[in-house]
Amino acid sequence: MDCKEATLLFEYSTKMDVVEIKRCSVGIANYVFIVSAANEKFILRCSENEDAYKDTVFLLNRLSACEIPIPEVLWEGKYNGYSYLVLSYIMGDDIGNVYGKLKDNEKKQIAGEVVEIQRKVSGVDIQPDAGWTWNCCIDELLDRAEERISGNHSFDSDKVKKIRKLRQELQEYLNQVPPTPYLDDISTKNLLIYDGKLSGIIDIDWIGLGDVLTFVALTRVALLNMGLDTGYIDYLLDEIHPDKTEYKAFVLYCLIYCVDFMGERGMQFLDKRIPVDESIIRRLNDIFDLLMEEWNKCCGYFSE
Repeated sequence: MDCKEATLLFEYSTKMDVVEIKRCSVGIANYVFIVSAANEKFILRCSENEDAYKDTVFLLNRLSACEIPIPEVLWEGKYNGYSYLVLSYIMGDDIGNVYGKLKDNEKKQIAGEVVEIQRKVSGVDIQPDAGWTWNCCIDELLDRAEERISGNHSFDSDKVKKIRKLRQELQEYLNQVPPTPYLDDISTKNLLIYDGKLSGIIDIDWIGLGDVLTFVALTRVALLNMGLDTGYIDYLLDEIHPDKTEYKAFVLYCLIYCVDFMGERGMQFLDKRIPVDESIIRRLNDIFDLLMEEWNKCCGYFSE
C-alpha cells in the first residue's frame, strides 16, 4: 500500500481531508502511516489479512481499564481488500531510537514505570487457549528459529539444539510458569519516549501469557544487537528482583531470542527484507557466545 491509496482509505473511513501522510519505517506485518488531518495526527494501520485487528481492538479495549498510556481505537473496518485501524496519535519515538540520549536517571525512571505497567497488565482477565503451557510457548519460539535458520543458511541451527539441551536444566521451573498476562513486545520498539519520559505503548496486537522476564530478555538482545549499553536492563531487573533460578531462566530466554533474531535475517515481510551480511552474522554469533558464557557462569555459581 502506498501513501496515495492510504489517503483514500483514511478519507473514506473518517470523512476528513488528509493534510499530510507519511509511511512509517517500523512494522513488518502491517502498513503503518502517520496522518495529519483536522489539526490532529492519527495512526493508520492496514493489513491484507482478514480480521487482522480483531485481537488488537479487543486488547486495547480491555487494557484501557488499566490506565496505562495506550492508543484509543477511533475507527476500524475494511476497504478495498484491506483491514484498517485508525488510532489516536501518541507523541514520542521508540526507545531504541532515543536510547543513546537518555540519562541513567531517565532509564531508571522508565524501567520503574514499565515494570509497574506490567504489574497492572498481569491483573487483566485474559484466558489462555485450551492446552496452553509455557513449555509449548518455548517450543514454538525454538521451532520457528530452527526452521528459519535452516532455511536462510546464514547461521548454524545447532545453536538451537544446544538451547534445547540447556532448557532441560530449568524444566522444573518452566513447568510451573502460570499464564500471567504481560506485554511481551515492548523492547527497543513499541515503547515510546518523549522528552526523556515514557509517553506511550503501541502496536499491541497480542498479549503474552507466561513469564514476564521474556520481555526483559528480548529488550536485552535487541540492545546488544544495536551495539548499545544495557543499563536499562539492569534497572528492569532491579525492579523485578529475580531469584537465582529466575535469573537463569532470563539468560535462557536471552539465548532463545538471540536465535530468533538469527532466524529473521534474510526474511521477507510484506515489502521489507530483514538485512543480513557478514557483520550482522558476526555480531549475532558474538552475542550468542557472550550469553553462553553468562549461562555457564550461572551454572557454576549455582553448583557451588
